[in-house]
Amino acid sequence: MDLASLRAASPGIVVDVSDEALEAARADRSGHRATGRPLAVVRATEVEHVQAALRWASAHGVPVVPRGAGTGLAGGANTGEGELSIDVSGMRRILEVSAADQLAVVEPGILNADLNAALAEHGMWWAPDPASRAISTVGGNIATNAGGLLCAKYGVTREAVLALGVVLASGERIDVGHRTVKGVTGLDLAALMIGSEGTLGIIVEATLRLRPVVPGGIWTIGAFFDDEVAAAAACAAITAARIRPAIMELVGTESVRMLAAYTGRAMRGAFVLVQVDDVGAEAIARDALAIVEAHGGDAELTDDVERSAMLVEVRRQVHFALDSFGTVLVEDVSVPRTRMPDMFALCADVAKRYGVTVATSAHAGDGNLHPTFVFDEEEPTEEIWAAADEIFRGAIAMGGTLTGEHGVGVLKRRWLGLELGDTQLRLQREIKAVFDPAGILNPGKVFEV
Repeated sequence: MDLASLRAASPGIVVDVSDEALEAARADRSGHRATGRPLAVVRATEVEHVQAALRWASAHGVPVVPRGAGTGLAGGANTGEGELSIDVSGMRRILEVSAADQLAVVEPGILNADLNAALAEHGMWWAPDPASRAISTVGGNIATNAGGLLCAKYGVTREAVLALGVVLASGERIDVGHRTVKGVTGLDLAALMIGSEGTLGIIVEATLRLRPVVPGGIWTIGAFFDDEVAAAAACAAITAARIRPAIMELVGTESVRMLAAYTGRAMRGAFVLVQVDDVGAEAIARDALAIVEAHGGDAELTDDVERSAMLVEVRRQVHFALDSFGTVLVEDVSVPRTRMPDMFALCADVAKRYGVTVATSAHAGDGNLHPTFVFDEEEPTEEIWAAADEIFRGAIAMGGTLTGEHGVGVLKRRWLGLELGDTQLRLQREIKAVFDPAGILNPGKVFEV
């Protein structure tokens, strides 16, 4: 493919064909790699670069894969043979912050943590808080409808996005959503774009719903239990008591074992993290503490900023600890919160029966579990996929879903119909065809070709 016309398509556009760039574009943090190398990586720093690249791709029939920081866990940004990677991680400007209207307008490449550091100067913050916030982009958060530690109280990314600027396959830009708090004109295309994993368009701008800095103190509970089933029962009891923590996380016994080895800290059993914020936090936290201890938790309660940060960091380090033990396949199912003990028990039973290692952690406040397979091989074995299949089917049977926040990408597309059914799957394919009639946007992601 002649790339000269692509380089001439827009002033300042960078078309990277270095070995390092092409290899990096093949993979994300899921561990999965695309077959073959992409044609090139377009390093966009302006909206016009994205538009020009898509116009060129449409004219030449070249498949396009959008990419941010590459921290996804479902293979959604992986770019293979004959495909063009459009990397928007260089588009990282904050275009506007309005404390009066409680919104910010940003480009997609800004890192989640960097955005909140900048917003702190205005007494504001953006609620989505994935464990990867220091390395994941806002655009990636939106494209996967990312969750994180604070979802139990503040919701997933969808609840924190007002409007989007999106470039379609043709290169045309559309602006969807509303700057206003309320807006119901026509179909909600902004909501449709959120979580679409680059299959409908490329996000080039986002108007975000901000929150004022939370008043009052922050109280944190860290507790160890003998096993994750008891820990999950304690978390479910907190929810049943109508306590709504900002954070409620559960790290299973296998994950705790790997964390202890990775960090050098003395840890045992299963770990539960509960954090309560806002006015009246201490009284609510003490109620949660009583429930934790009644369920057998060996707990501490603190409002010390440094100690709280250390307890939260235990949870944030889980993925890195597991990654240090070998290749990981991070799964992502959600079940009704009352079924979490059952889901933990199923994961442990499946791991034992198939002879595989499954280290499970969870956003316990919203029922989102991450059964993570850890193995020595470069790719998952047949036993691992068979075990994963049983976990997926079990989650759906419990009234749950295949993915709570990571998305479908390539790793879960074979199970999509299991949850959606034939009619809904057909409708979703037809919606994609409306936005992308030539099928060049992230082909093979979410929907099997």
